[in-house]
Amino acid sequence: MNRLDVAWVPYPGLLACVLVTIGCRTETPVAFEENLVHVKKWELQSGSPMDQVLRDSQWALAELFGTPDEPRIPAVMEKDEDLKSLVALERLQAASGDELLEGRGLYRQHCARCHGITGNGRGETAALIEPYPRDFRPGIFKFKSTRRASKPLKSDLAKVIRYGIAGSSMVAEYRLDDDTLGPLPEEAIEKLVDYVIYLSIRGETERALIDEAALEFDLEGGERLIDPSLAASGSEEFADQWELIEEIVEEVAVSWLEAEDEIVEVEIPEGLPIPGSHEELVAMLAGDSGEMLTQSIERGRELFVGTVASCSKCHGTNGRGDGQEADYDDWTKDWTTRIGLKPDQQSDLIPLIARGGLPPRTIKPRNFEEGVFRGGASPEDLYRRLNQGIAGTPMPAVTLVSGQLEEEDIWHLINFVRSLEKPAAPAEPTTALSPGTGEALVAERD
Repeated sequence: MNRLDVAWVPYPGLLACVLVTIGCRTETPVAFEENLVHVKKWELQSGSPMDQVLRDSQWALAELFGTPDEPRIPAVMEKDEDLKSLVALERLQAASGDELLEGRGLYRQHCARCHGITGNGRGETAALIEPYPRDFRPGIFKFKSTRRASKPLKSDLAKVIRYGIAGSSMVAEYRLDDDTLGPLPEEAIEKLVDYVIYLSIRGETERALIDEAALEFDLEGGERLIDPSLAASGSEEFADQWELIEEIVEEVAVSWLEAEDEIVEVEIPEGLPIPGSHEELVAMLAGDSGEMLTQSIERGRELFVGTVASCSKCHGTNGRGDGQEADYDDWTKDWTTRIGLKPDQQSDLIPLIARGGLPPRTIKPRNFEEGVFRGGASPEDLYRRLNQGIAGTPMPAVTLVSGQLEEEDIWHLINFVRSLEKPAAPAEPTTALSPGTGEALVAERD
């Protein structure tokens, strides 16, 4: 039986629909995709071939982390009680593997279509999604309760899986076992959180191994990251190579443990009205705290358009997201501007796009009139966005300046931003004809 496969392939300036007719075939084993973009970056910068580094790093990663069907926890993590607490093998087993197998495949069932088997943000639908799905491999996560440069807590990842991300394709409804749509059970969320951490540690380790070889090794002189042929020899050379690799794994894993010490505590000031939603803001304005809240909003407006906070530079004077729109996120800058390439010159990016880089798209500042806050809409969520900025994006932390922008002013900014929301107008009825009768029916506009 012949079959027609349709694949969407990212290419500069367009999405090329490639139709490939194939006959009956044997399914190939699922494998982690190599980070060819990161390797190519170093080749472009150094001029040295990285083929051997790629082969050696992939061998080491397989020894450390196993495969998408049979994941492993690196021994260096298993031996440390604290590191061992990061991920549990039974959870990895449930999240990994074929979704058709009983008790397996949660990640492929719910996440891989967008985020990819490898967690590289290159699932089969990735090129069609705006913004692109998250690539877990750099170890950068935007929405969290920890400091900008820190890893998220497990509870932060669980929150994103549980509630989704407003205004994005990351939704809170999943296809469940009974073929209905709904929220995932908490047990499934816990398993997926462990698996995302596992994929991120693996991906960041891969990047770090390539970096180490490119920066520290004499590659043209034949120096190698690891020589697998020495694995059974018990040689001191192999032991030294493996020790370095395990040190890199440990360093990456420890950064996840350190997140617990990097939580941004939020204390809402007493005596200042801080509404938790636009509806609450409207009610407060009409109540006893209306005058104080109005003053807070006005102070926030002054800061928003002023030169210290300078929010209007990107978000526009009226907060419509129509200011600076020609910037990119760190996932794009990592393989473009940081190696001297311009994201808008896609012809120069072809070698990297051909190896897995998704065509660059500018990052769009939030339009506050929509009332959509991807990192959460609670006062605490908004405070952390302003206090720390958003990791991986051009959104900076607010700079406190004595006498010009104090701690309390962050809350005035929050109130002003909240006030910008323009509730959607009620849906207007549309007229349709009842089939076969000619009678007018009233239908609500979707």
